[in-house]
Amino acid sequence: MSCQITYLGINQSVVTSGAEDSLLEISIENKIPHLHECGGNGNCTTCRVRIIEGAQNVNPKTSIEKSTSDARKWDPSIRLACQCYPKGDVKLQRLIWSSGEVNKLQTELVPEGKAEERPIAILFCDLRNFTKLSSQNANFDLAYMLNHFYTALSEPILMNNGIIYQYVGDEIIGVFGTAGGMRQKNCTDAIRAAIGMQYALDRLNKIELKEFKVKLEMGIGINYGRAFVGHLGHPTHRQFSVIGDPVNIASRIQSKTRQTEAKILISNTVLKCVDKGSLDIGKSFHTTLTGKAEQTEIHEVLNFKQMDLQLELQASLYMLLQDEDLFAKVFYKKVFEKAPFVKALFKSSMIDQGRLLTHMLGGIVYSLSRPQHLKMGLKKLGQSHHHYGVKAEYYPVVKEAMLETIEDILGERHSTNIAEAWSQALDFVTDTMKSWNNNQVQERLIREVN
Repeated sequence: MSCQITYLGINQSVVTSGAEDSLLEISIENKIPHLHECGGNGNCTTCRVRIIEGAQNVNPKTSIEKSTSDARKWDPSIRLACQCYPKGDVKLQRLIWSSGEVNKLQTELVPEGKAEERPIAILFCDLRNFTKLSSQNANFDLAYMLNHFYTALSEPILMNNGIIYQYVGDEIIGVFGTAGGMRQKNCTDAIRAAIGMQYALDRLNKIELKEFKVKLEMGIGINYGRAFVGHLGHPTHRQFSVIGDPVNIASRIQSKTRQTEAKILISNTVLKCVDKGSLDIGKSFHTTLTGKAEQTEIHEVLNFKQMDLQLELQASLYMLLQDEDLFAKVFYKKVFEKAPFVKALFKSSMIDQGRLLTHMLGGIVYSLSRPQHLKMGLKKLGQSHHHYGVKAEYYPVVKEAMLETIEDILGERHSTNIAEAWSQALDFVTDTMKSWNNNQVQERLIREVN
């Protein structure tokens, strides 16, 4: 029996007769970009949808979906697409549209109506000379610049498993570790985000804001400690909140960037949490923070000492996908030139295929901060590619075409570090995709033994 799945928001309908296919599998089969960070294994919630019509035409919640739904207090219309199987017509909305939105999901597990103490890294970013900018520019132009500032500088926070806590005037506040995690990772993520924000600001000044003849500058302060995290406020209007002395200290460390002329300052607590010798430290300062009697040691961060793969990938991703259609066009042209026989694998629109490619590429870079999900997702991707007829010997062709495309798109902005980072990343991606078959063999052997 066939059924029609309608995707509201993109005004697209598909007809499927696969009784064994989940809503997520139907999306993938029809080249509709649909986030599924864990590969559709029910271990994340990125594939969630809202069933607008046809709730009676899908299966009851599985035990894993019910557990997830109860923990997050979802209303009955929200379903995990990977756990939801249609048996009739359904109209739905995809609820998570971009990789950046995934980080917001962490706040669902933050307690309601009370605060819970959790160890987190806190990042304060302040736009310098905002008062001068306000007086010299029209309100419309100022809003335009601030929106570009917020957008460009928020991405590195989101790419590194952080949450945008607040925009306060000319400030951005990010927090890392609200859902747990090791202190080393949370602090390293915060530092990588800060360095990425510096790269983003440089690009912003050179490209997007060039016509305004302004040069935006900022200072960033990072601290780590136990703060209270929760949804607080009036019962009808609770807001995600982070409160405590570590938050105040992060703000005061940021304020020291002006007098020290440092772009990024971290507390000694943060420095002790990351790998020893991993950072290129400039000057260190013993200073008194406002409201504190004792002196505090803070350190200027210049960069990582060794190439940081995630930072290189994140910094180059924006430039690569400024024109997503162009990137896909160049890539597939190179693939078909190197291996004409693979063109037969692509039976649908190359425009749709290109959008899936760039959607997947961005998702992988974002998911590097959540490797436990990424590996599962890549294994599932490898399994689906095998189903489509992709063979192991095709992967080196794809890697070669991808690296050449990256070099062509970046032009003079290309570097040996970027080339090496993408080469390592592509090796990891293809090796993990091919490993799905090893899991199948292991599972078969276990069944045979039992």
